[in-house]
Amino acid sequence: MISAIQFQKELELIIANAIREDVGDGDHSSLACIPNTAQGKAKLLVKDEGIIAGVAFAKMIFNYVDANLQMEVLINDGETVKQGDVVFLVSGSSQSILKAERLVLNAMQRMSAIATKTKQFVTLLQGTNAKILDTRKTTPGIRAIEKWAVKIGGGENHRFALYDMIMLKDNHIDFAGGISQAIAKTKNYLTENNKELKIIVEARDLNEVQQILDAGGVYRILLDNFDYETTRKAVQLIGNQSLTESSGNINEKTIRSYAECGVNYISSGALTHSIYNMDLSLKAIE
Repeated sequence: MISAIQFQKELELIIANAIREDVGDGDHSSLACIPNTAQGKAKLLVKDEGIIAGVAFAKMIFNYVDANLQMEVLINDGETVKQGDVVFLVSGSSQSILKAERLVLNAMQRMSAIATKTKQFVTLLQGTNAKILDTRKTTPGIRAIEKWAVKIGGGENHRFALYDMIMLKDNHIDFAGGISQAIAKTKNYLTENNKELKIIVEARDLNEVQQILDAGGVYRILLDNFDYETTRKAVQLIGNQSLTESSGNINEKTIRSYAECGVNYISSGALTHSIYNMDLSLKAIE
């Protein structure tokens, strides 16, 4: 996984790019009718229910826009919220609050929806040894906050990008000439380039599982679109030789059954690509 320092840089890039995109040469609506000396206060109002996420990120946004803005947190990331709850208060320059408003809301609405979805899956897995993972099926440009939201919801992060883990999927295997060739070439590449990256290999059936085991040195085997019976057989075959991960056809109705097959991880793109934003608003306080 990427380092904490690199993750922080990703967050800073998201904020800088989003403000560039949204503000441009100025928030002329505010500049036109609000004096630059005006001071104001606003509250983050919940109009939905679920898990709140993005409070710490909102603080980063306000600080980026205006370091003099003050934020009083009433509900922290990861806590359950309901309609009518006030998550935080922000005070300071009225122009600055309005400049940051849309980015704060866009980020927190999406992050809260992802955290809520993740929490639902985590709850469904209670009593099993399986953990829920996200994927790279994220919104371009804001992957860091979406993966952060998964963590807030109680899930685990898969690889961040193409550079922090080796993941040999069906196309890699086919282009490389087969599983044994793909794994052998990967090991040579890592040695030649002095890189220490974990290797995950996708299997499409039990025969491919055995080929992966024969090659050895694989951190995790991805059981893609296996049915329950075949998943159980694969887990038994693999034993302690590698960790296991189920993917494909993962939803609220199937996730528990896959977990009960004994896999270590279950990955789901739905955590980030199939959610409905939580309804939040930033309201001025008179």
